[in-house]
Amino acid sequence: MEPLVLPPTVFSALALSLLLLFLTPAAAWRPWPRLVESNASIDPLVGDSKKFEGSSEFVHLKYHMGPVLTTNISVHIIWYGSWQRNQKKIIREFINSISAGGSKSPSVSGWWKTVQLYTDQTGNNISSTVRLGEEKNDRFYSHGKSLTRLSIQSVIKSAVTAKSRPLPVNARNGLYLLLTADDVYVENFCGQVCGFHYFTFPSIVGYTLPYAWVGNSEKLCPGICAYPFAVPSYMPGVKAMKSPNADVGVDGMISVIAHEVAELASNPLVNAWYAGPDPIAPVEIADLCEGIYGTGGGGSYTGQLMDGHDGATYNMNGIRRRYLVQWVWNHVVNYCTGPNALDQ
Repeated sequence: MEPLVLPPTVFSALALSLLLLFLTPAAAWRPWPRLVESNASIDPLVGDSKKFEGSSEFVHLKYHMGPVLTTNISVHIIWYGSWQRNQKKIIREFINSISAGGSKSPSVSGWWKTVQLYTDQTGNNISSTVRLGEEKNDRFYSHGKSLTRLSIQSVIKSAVTAKSRPLPVNARNGLYLLLTADDVYVENFCGQVCGFHYFTFPSIVGYTLPYAWVGNSEKLCPGICAYPFAVPSYMPGVKAMKSPNADVGVDGMISVIAHEVAELASNPLVNAWYAGPDPIAPVEIADLCEGIYGTGGGGSYTGQLMDGHDGATYNMNGIRRRYLVQWVWNHVVNYCTGPNALDQ
């Protein structure tokens, strides 16, 4: 696969304006399960299969001939705003766990094996290697504490063009992960999205780079974006679960990060693997399993999870830590799968 780099002149000002009118970042995702009344009909996207974890004859995930990330993947992080040292460690260790061998089962690396099943048009699978790349700190909020979707791309531009230790530009196997601190508001955050992915415009950044944004919701909307470690007010009587790393905001971010990394690997330019007829709003491999973390998940139920001796809830093990990670769609068996499934 050739580097996915386009010259800055590709988009004229008019073309960019049209893009902004019609294109929105993919995977605008919220982690809580769908609320389903006991007598409601089954969501047609989920169906009524005996394997309820997202299985459905209505799901037609297709490959649209675009590139997937088949070479060793480097995740370059931009830490935007003020981050505690331990918060960074939780996220770094999760990324390093994605392709690490030797983790206790069920493992994060076992979860990634489902993502690896996806191939490009030559039959090459998504890479088995995901590693932490370079990091850039933007602790002084260089673009303010309220970001639009376009200004997110400007933050990435600042990181890859910085005079001091810029992030490397690698469009072939680099993923750019912008993580905003808990006092930063991003356009549509909490109301519509907890994270999204897309690719940068050469007219803004200078390159076409696959990127994702995920926000820390602890101060703004933990009941929405850190569920089930916090519960929204419209779910009275539901008790929040204890987060495995004692940080509700960051533990809530982990599953969103996993969601976006899986979709970036399988659909980096929004022209590879997705369901539905509309590439402007594709339904991708993690969207199909939203809110499903274990066997029996679907509707309003997360599925069967594990409880640690300390009372924390999780479903996968990393190198040294435990995490709660949403399942992804397995196109071979046509339902959502994860390493903690009880019927494997």
